[in-house]
Amino acid sequence: MEDSEEDELLNLSLSVPADRERKKKKGKTILDNNNNNNIMMMMSCSSSTTFDHEAYEAKIFRLLQMRDQMLRQHHRNHDNTNKGLLGNNNTNNGLPLIHLLLSTATAVDGNNFAAALNNLTDLYQSVSLTGDSVERVVAYFSDGLTARLLTRNSPFYDMIMEEPTSEEEFRAFTDLYRVSPYFQFAHFTANQAILEAFEREEDRNNRSIHVIDFDVSYGFQWPSLIQSLSEKATSTSRIFLRVTGFGKNLKELQETESRLVSFSKGFSNLVFEFQGLLRGSRVINLRKKKNETVAVNLVSYLNTLSCFMKISDTLGFVHSLSPSIVVLVEQEGSRTPTRTFLSRFTDSLHYFAAMFDSLDDCLPLESAERLRIEKKLLGKEIKNMLNNYENNNVGDCAKYERMEAWKARMENHGFVGNKISSKAMIQAKLLLKMRTHYCPMQFEEEDDSDGGGGGGGGFRVSERDEGRAVSLGWQNRFLLTVSAWQPLSLI
Repeated sequence: MEDSEEDELLNLSLSVPADRERKKKKGKTILDNNNNNNIMMMMSCSSSTTFDHEAYEAKIFRLLQMRDQMLRQHHRNHDNTNKGLLGNNNTNNGLPLIHLLLSTATAVDGNNFAAALNNLTDLYQSVSLTGDSVERVVAYFSDGLTARLLTRNSPFYDMIMEEPTSEEEFRAFTDLYRVSPYFQFAHFTANQAILEAFEREEDRNNRSIHVIDFDVSYGFQWPSLIQSLSEKATSTSRIFLRVTGFGKNLKELQETESRLVSFSKGFSNLVFEFQGLLRGSRVINLRKKKNETVAVNLVSYLNTLSCFMKISDTLGFVHSLSPSIVVLVEQEGSRTPTRTFLSRFTDSLHYFAAMFDSLDDCLPLESAERLRIEKKLLGKEIKNMLNNYENNNVGDCAKYERMEAWKARMENHGFVGNKISSKAMIQAKLLLKMRTHYCPMQFEEEDDSDGGGGGGGGFRVSERDEGRAVSLGWQNRFLLTVSAWQPLSLI
C-alpha cells in the first residue's frame, strides 16, 4: 500500500545525519563531518569557482533547508489564482515566479552560482508541490536547476534526482492514462489510422496485420486495436494481428506480453501474437508474413533519441520495411531546432506549464493521483531534461519542436503525409467530450498564427496541415500532434 500524500513528501525530505551538527569555528559556520574534505565533494558546484568555498557551502545548505521546508509544508488553499499563467488567461499573479525562475536559469547557464543560489532559495520559499499549477511546475524546475549546481557524486544530487521504481512509474502512467485525454488521444487516433490502412489492403493482405511498435510502453495502446479488429472478423474469417514491441527491459516486455495475450483471449475470432525486443536490439528477422499489412508505430519515440543522426538512422530503417503506414506522435513546442540551454529551458517550461495546468481540469488539487503523476512522471522528465543536457547530447536532439520540423524531417526521408480521416477526427472529439471536466473544449482548424494554435481555455483538438495532422492542445499551447505517413515509393 502506498504511503499517504504527506508521507510521500516527507520521504523526499533532506536527510542530514544526526552527528552532523552546525557549530562555530574560528568565527565561521561549518558543517561538522567526519571528513571535512567530503564536504567539497558533496556540496561543490559542477565547475570550478572563485568565490569563498565555505560561503558557498553555507548557501547550499540554506538552499537545501528551504527545499526541505517546501516539501514538508501542508497544502495551502490557493483557489488556483495562477491558473493558465503561460496561456492567455486574465491573471498575471504568477508572473513574478516565472520571471525569477527564468532569471535563475540564466544565472545557472552563465555560471553565476551566487545569484542562482539566492534565487533558488527565494523560489523554494514561494512554491509548493501541492499548490497551484504554477507553483508546482516551478518547484520541479527549481529542483532541476538545483541538481545542476551539485556534483553527480553528491548524495543530495541523488536525493533530488531520485528515480521512481518501475512499479511507481507504472502506477503514475496508469493514473495519467485514466484521467487525462493525453495518451488516449494519441493511441486512439493512431489506431484509427492503422485500422484504415488494414481496411485498404483487405483484398490482398490475407487478413494479417503486423504492427511494429518502437516503444511499446506497457502495451496500453493495443487493446482498443484488438477490439476494433475483432469487430471486423468472424469465426470463419479470423484476423491475424502480430505486435512486435520494443521495450526498456525484459520485465516490462514480459508483463506487456502477458497483459495483451490475456486480453486477446476474449476474442476468439482474432489470432494475436507478441514479439518483444529490447530497445537498441539489432533487428535481424521481424518474421513478416507474405502480403501482410505492415504498420510502424512511432508514438513519442523519436524525440527520446539522443541525436538527429539516430533519428535519421531509425527513419531509414523504417523506410526499408516498406510499411503501409507510419504513425508519428510527438510532443510539440513552439520553435525550430535550437541547441542553447536557455531556449530549450523556455520551451520545456511552456510545455510543462500547460501539462500541469491541464491536470487541474482532470483531478482535484489535493489528489494523490495528481501528485503521483507530477512527481513520478512529469517531474522526473523535467529534472532529467535539465541535467542530462550535456551528457546525452540533448542539445542535438529533437524535442518540443513544431509540427513543421517533423514534417520536413519525414519528407526528407522519403515519406509523404496521409490525410487524417473524418472518422478519426470525430473519435478524437468524442474522447474529449468524455474526458473534459471543468473547462470548455474547442475544435479548430488551421490556426497556427500564434505558434500555439489559437486561444481559449481547456483541451481542444485542432486539424492542421490541410488535414494531414491533428493536435491535442491545452489553452493556446499544442501538447502533441498525430500524423500518418507512407513511403513515397509505394504511392
